[in-house]
Amino acid sequence: MTLPFKLSIEPSNDKRVLRKQLQAERQAMVDRHQRSVHLQEVLRVWLVARHETSIGAYWPIKGEFDALPALYRWTEGGDARRLGLPVIDRETKQLCFHIWYPGCPMEDDAYGIPKPKGTPAFEPQLLLVPCVGFGPQGLRLGYGGGFYDRTLAALQPRPLTVGVGYANGHVPWLTAEPHDMPLDVMLTDEGCHWQRPDL
Repeated sequence: MTLPFKLSIEPSNDKRVLRKQLQAERQAMVDRHQRSVHLQEVLRVWLVARHETSIGAYWPIKGEFDALPALYRWTEGGDARRLGLPVIDRETKQLCFHIWYPGCPMEDDAYGIPKPKGTPAFEPQLLLVPCVGFGPQGLRLGYGGGFYDRTLAALQPRPLTVGVGYANGHVPWLTAEPHDMPLDVMLTDEGCHWQRPDL
């Protein structure tokens, strides 16, 4: 595998600066396509052993891993399988999930991110979560808006959460804040980076 692009400066302890550094590194990776192919394979293999029939995913932005091809293939494994994308509730700042499929009518949300238009809402049993970076034991670094943390705090029952990101986003010294909701699993282009011991 080609060595990833590396920033010429040390990663910052300031999470706002760190987010910018990690996003810049992700977008500048010369081997991002190859890493994406590897992560598609990791995700498909990992899903084989899972029993969930509904997955909430995300529309990739800013060089994020695009999980939708692997997830659409997963839906072909059974008629009851549902796949959806998030829609932001402007009042609660939480996410709800609406059915998505290739060719589904789409519209931009308030942040300019495509979302399904007019498809039914559902509650996912498994939630695929994009990561700007990630740390020990399922700790995730997102964009700082808190949408996933608020959503996970409110969902009952809580879905299984699976973080996805490129291996170079690992930040070993990342520490949790009181509102952070740890992930149950973290998958990267190098394999399953971490999984909750009881799974």
